Amino acid sequence: MRNRQRGSHLGLMLLASQVFHLGLDNIPPVTLAVLGLNVFLYLFPAAPLMKACVSVQQAYWFNDWRRLLLSPLHHADDWHLYFNMVSFLWKGTKLERRLGGPWFLYLLSVFSLLTGLVYLLLEALLTELTQDQSYSMTCAVGFSGVLFGLKVLSNHYYPGGVTYVMGFPVSNRYVSWVELVLIHLTSPGTSFAGHLAGILVGLLYTSGPLKAIMKKCAEFVTSNGYNSWPGAHYSSSGSSGYSGTGGGYSGYQQHPPGYTASHQYPPGYTANHQYPPGYEANPTASYTGGMTEEEQIEAAIRNSLNDRGQSSQRGAPPPYGFRLSEEATAEDIRLRRLRRFDS
Repeated sequence: MRNRQRGSHLGLMLLASQVFHLGLDNIPPVTLAVLGLNVFLYLFPAAPLMKACVSVQQAYWFNDWRRLLLSPLHHADDWHLYFNMVSFLWKGTKLERRLGGPWFLYLLSVFSLLTGLVYLLLEALLTELTQDQSYSMTCAVGFSGVLFGLKVLSNHYYPGGVTYVMGFPVSNRYVSWVELVLIHLTSPGTSFAGHLAGILVGLLYTSGPLKAIMKKCAEFVTSNGYNSWPGAHYSSSGSSGYSGTGGGYSGYQQHPPGYTASHQYPPGYTANHQYPPGYEANPTASYTGGMTEEEQIEAAIRNSLNDRGQSSQRGAPPPYGFRLSEEATAEDIRLRRLRRFDS
């Protein structure tokens, strides 16, 4: 466990440069908030590193379980923070736009806790297998375990392609495992078990029962269910509500069964008519999504003429300017003509 080195904060300055280069408006809110929380706790830690890191000894033997909450949000130095947060910036932006902000926040919370628990299980297993107590005393800190879990999710939702690792192309399907080994070989001070725990948690979500369990828990808490639209999914331009350019948030609306959305009608057309008893409305009065604008206007004109008293016995609507009242009959017309000649 390294002691925190306070110096020029070059890593913090580079991180700020990356954030402003990407643009604050292009970073989804949960990703930006979690990044800001990590930076804040680096500058103003909630506990010293040796009291924030997690190990079997401290968490299980000494019953200090709060370290599961503290360890992912604290970093050893500014470079540790920089590399983790730059990686999180890109993974978080993609996944939050895909999954939606509330679910992504829920996902991060679960991954943070589970990664710590799986890490403890792995270290306890190594202790039993090797009879070496140093594994139980190894203390880990940082967000990199969660990042390995997010990498598994990112490769799951965006399959295909390759990633160049030390100049060699590696399929995205296996890049997490390759990076796990390479980081351990090139940076001996990193936590192999912590990174492996993140990969295992990610696989539990993509290929195991974790996703279903999380949905069940969300349904229990909200009582209305996490996702009441069975066919809905989250994407950058879909029901997640995030625009592709990082613009404003616009969530989808839910309506009760039988709800009919309001439509735009041509000028002069009244959408809601009240008919006398026994009147049968023209079926074209209700617009359908398949009608063109010209067809809608023609339907509006026909309904307007019908509402003013079109005779049901005539096959075609009367020409413009020649509108008969509802009570007009052939006999009434003859009598009116006779009165005009008598006068």
